[in-house]
Amino acid sequence: MNSSLNSFLVSGAFLVSISSIAQKDSRPNILYIMADDHATQAISIYGGQLGKILPTPNIDRIRKEGAVLQDCFCTNSISTPSRAAILTGQYSQKNGVYTLNDKLDPSRPNLAKDLQAAGYQTAMIGKWHLGTEPTGFDWYSVLPEQGKYYNPQFIEKGSYVSGDFDQTQKKTIEGHVTDVTTDLSLEWLTKRNKEKPFFLMCHFKAPHRSWEPAERFKQLLNDVVIPEPANLLETYESRGECIQNMKMSLENLNSRDLKQPIPSDMSRDKKRKWAYQIYLKDYLRCVAGIDESVGQILKYLDDNHLTENTIIIYTSDQGFFLGEHGWFDKRMMMDESIRMPFLIRYPKEIKKQQRNSSIVLNIDFAPTLLDYADVNKPHEMQGKSFRSLLRGESVARWRDAMYYRYWMNDDGDHHVPAHYGIRTKEFKLIYFYNESLGKSGTGSRSLSPVWELYDLRKDPHEMRNIYFDVKYKTVVSKLKIKLKKLREKYQDKE
Repeated sequence: MNSSLNSFLVSGAFLVSISSIAQKDSRPNILYIMADDHATQAISIYGGQLGKILPTPNIDRIRKEGAVLQDCFCTNSISTPSRAAILTGQYSQKNGVYTLNDKLDPSRPNLAKDLQAAGYQTAMIGKWHLGTEPTGFDWYSVLPEQGKYYNPQFIEKGSYVSGDFDQTQKKTIEGHVTDVTTDLSLEWLTKRNKEKPFFLMCHFKAPHRSWEPAERFKQLLNDVVIPEPANLLETYESRGECIQNMKMSLENLNSRDLKQPIPSDMSRDKKRKWAYQIYLKDYLRCVAGIDESVGQILKYLDDNHLTENTIIIYTSDQGFFLGEHGWFDKRMMMDESIRMPFLIRYPKEIKKQQRNSSIVLNIDFAPTLLDYADVNKPHEMQGKSFRSLLRGESVARWRDAMYYRYWMNDDGDHHVPAHYGIRTKEFKLIYFYNESLGKSGTGSRSLSPVWELYDLRKDPHEMRNIYFDVKYKTVVSKLKIKLKKLREKYQDKE
């Protein structure tokens, strides 16, 4: 081979290599923003009455320039298990994170590791809450455990050696945790390697209990009366003993939650109404801080010409009761608890102002993001990509039902019973089996099992249990068969 031909071939190979790199680096950046306990009821694009009291224009902008999922659900409505499901694309029984006491095995495959291996620059900033060192991230700066609202502490990559991760040496940063998380995220984006696509998980602590807003928002809504949900004063007599014994009613909020002493001379209904106003105002004040931060992040993308090639997602780790059924918190298989907000923008592919009502689960997030990054979904992931749905395409054999399971059972605080169930577009069947099954962080209480059935078309607020109504006997039978198949599909054998 003559030298000129050899030089041509080497040069050609080099050009092909450079072309491959350029093509690889043209893949979209991924900015995943997640709040803690931010319910769809408190995001104005979802159309609830609270959105009129406190609009969320910056979060809404993501949908105005992209899409919103109407029926996005978590598979286990409690923080640690939901976060594990999002990262691994697996149910609790598959990834081993059943309760708040479980920790994510750092050696387990996850979304960040897959993206990192595929050439993405990865970072995790904010609330982690998985008990072990974040793996798959080139950089992390995370809150230990729940973290603090004011002058929060962060654990930075490089400080952890061994032992209890949440006890690692910490760095205190002055300010409100929402502002600090935003600043750290923008700082990382500014300093990142601009030759590589990035994957940033920006996780806010707010609006998690005990709802402590930044100083500038503390007077917000002072003169406003928050509208009450129609079922605020529900009494639960028609529900099973296990539901009646729960401690999630608004009268169970404590003085730290409400930032003042609890009157002892109020009736149950009066106390619930009183607590609701205080609770909702602080909750919404925390939401105002998040919406402001989302606006700052969107502005950074605009100013740095990143908008066109960046997938930006806004979501929460689960839903939350904002006074519906008289409750706060989550855990239950009611829609307010399991429905997650999910807004996504990607100008190159997702058309503006879409609203999709397909049933999507948090185990689908990882496969979808891998799809956008041109990375094959690992076989161990149980979710599936919904990218085609976001393109507005009709997807054959997309799920028509979802399986849910909450494992904790009588955690000593909320007393929520362990249960599992199935939700379709028309019905919801729940089985409160009320057994701890030896899971960490659960109590030993055992109550009689209870079945509940709701007709979501006639009773969208899930107020009337029709399990024993003979007119629904066939419906119950069919749902139980489908529930059994879903449990087998997702390898839930306990």
